[in-house]
Amino acid sequence: MARAPRKAVEWAKTALIVVLAASALFLAWRTGIFSDFFTSMPLAGSVAELFGGTGGAAEIGGVTIREAARPLCIVVTDADGLRFGARFDTAERNAVYERTSSILGEALGSAAEPFEISEGEWRAALGGAGLYYEYVTPVKLSVLDAWLGSRMPDPARGIELLRVFVSFGGERSTLYYQEHGSGRFFCAYTASAAGKAQELEIYSANGAVFAYETGVVGAEKAPYMLLMPGREHPEVRAAAIGEGQRGGAAEEALEMTLSALGLGDEASTKYLDSAGVLVCFGTHFNIRVHADGRVLYQRTDRADAGAARRLGEHELIEIAREIAADSVGAACGDAEVVFESIEAGDAEGVYSVVFGYYIAGGRIYLSDDRPAVQVSFALWEADRIEMNYRSFTFTGERVGLMQQRQALAAAGGEFMLCYADTGAEALRPFWVRT
Repeated sequence: MARAPRKAVEWAKTALIVVLAASALFLAWRTGIFSDFFTSMPLAGSVAELFGGTGGAAEIGGVTIREAARPLCIVVTDADGLRFGARFDTAERNAVYERTSSILGEALGSAAEPFEISEGEWRAALGGAGLYYEYVTPVKLSVLDAWLGSRMPDPARGIELLRVFVSFGGERSTLYYQEHGSGRFFCAYTASAAGKAQELEIYSANGAVFAYETGVVGAEKAPYMLLMPGREHPEVRAAAIGEGQRGGAAEEALEMTLSALGLGDEASTKYLDSAGVLVCFGTHFNIRVHADGRVLYQRTDRADAGAARRLGEHELIEIAREIAADSVGAACGDAEVVFESIEAGDAEGVYSVVFGYYIAGGRIYLSDDRPAVQVSFALWEADRIEMNYRSFTFTGERVGLMQQRQALAAAGGEFMLCYADTGAEALRPFWVRT
C-alpha cells in the first residue's frame, strides 16, 4: 500500500544522478526555464511538528481519532484558475490544512454515492476554483473519513486514494477523487455550501502548477505532480537523541519508549548485554535498545483469541499513531512522523503499520531503510514495535537543486525530495525518482 519508495537509498540516488547528469543539459532547453536555473529563490524553512499541532480529530466509538498523515501538498485554485500551492514549507502547509480540512470533511460527510467520470472531466474540474489535497501514501476513504470526522457512502469507503479535490461551483461543492491502483476518476455531489470558497480568498497565486499544464517532457507520466517555483531546499542536521545527557541515546530512548507504551510504572529489570545493547524486561514485555537509537519492543505474553476486540484499520492506525507521536515523534526535532502504510497479514487480526520521517516536504531515509516506527499487531493488539529515534534540525544552510520542471524532464516521471541519514551529521537534499 505504501507509495513512498522502499529501496536502498544509495541505489536510488545513483540511479537518479545518472539520469539527471546524462539528461539535464540535453532536455533543459525543452523546459523553457534554463535561463533561470541559477536564480536563487528562498524557501522558508520552519517546520511545525505534525504531532504537536492542533489538527482535526474525531471521536468514533469512544476513541478519539486524529490524522496520522497530513497531505504532502495542498493547492487552492481561484476562480481564474490561478493556483496557490503549499508543499515544501511544512509550517505553511500545516496552516493551510488547519484552515481547509473542515471544507474537505464537510464535502466527504455530505457526499452522495460517487460515480465514475472521465479524466477530461477531472481535469476540467481541476481548472476551476477548488481545494486539492495529495497524500504521500494511498489512504482509504474509511480512514480519511475517520480523520476528518465524516462518512462517505458505504460503497466508496474501501477505495484508496492519493488525490482528492473539492470543486466550488454554483451553490454546492462537488467532490472529485482519483482511485489509487486503477487510476479511475470519480465524482460525488455534496450538500456542502460552495460559499466556503470565500474563506480561501486570502491565498494568492504563487506559481504552483500541475505537471500536465506545463507541456514539460515527462509530464504525461506524472500529470498531477505539483510543481513549485524555486530551487533551494534546506540542509538538515541529524543526531542521536540524548546527546550530551548522562546515559546518552539508549537511556533516553528507553525512558521515552516506556512512557509512550504506558510501562513507566511497571516493575522491570534492565542491563547491558555483551553486545552493548540495553535490555529492559518486565512480566509481559522485552525491550532492546541499541546505541544508535533503534528500539525493539516484543510482547512476551499472548492475547486471548476469544477476548480479542476486532478493530478497524482506522483504529489500528490511531493506536500506532499515538505510539509514534509519544515516542519518536516527541524527539524528532524539526521533522515529522507520517503514516505510510498499513498491511494485513495472512492470519486474522495481523497487521503492520509503518511510519516514516519527513521534513520540509521531503522523506528522510534511515540507514538500512529502517522505518521511523513500525507497529505489528497480533489479534488486533500491538505485539512487536520497532522505533528508530533520531533528531533532525535545520542547519540554516540551503542547497540549490535542479528546478522541478527540469527534474521532471530528466527523470521522465514522478520524483520526490529526499534526505539520506546514513550517519553523516549534515544531510543534503536530493531528488529521487519514484
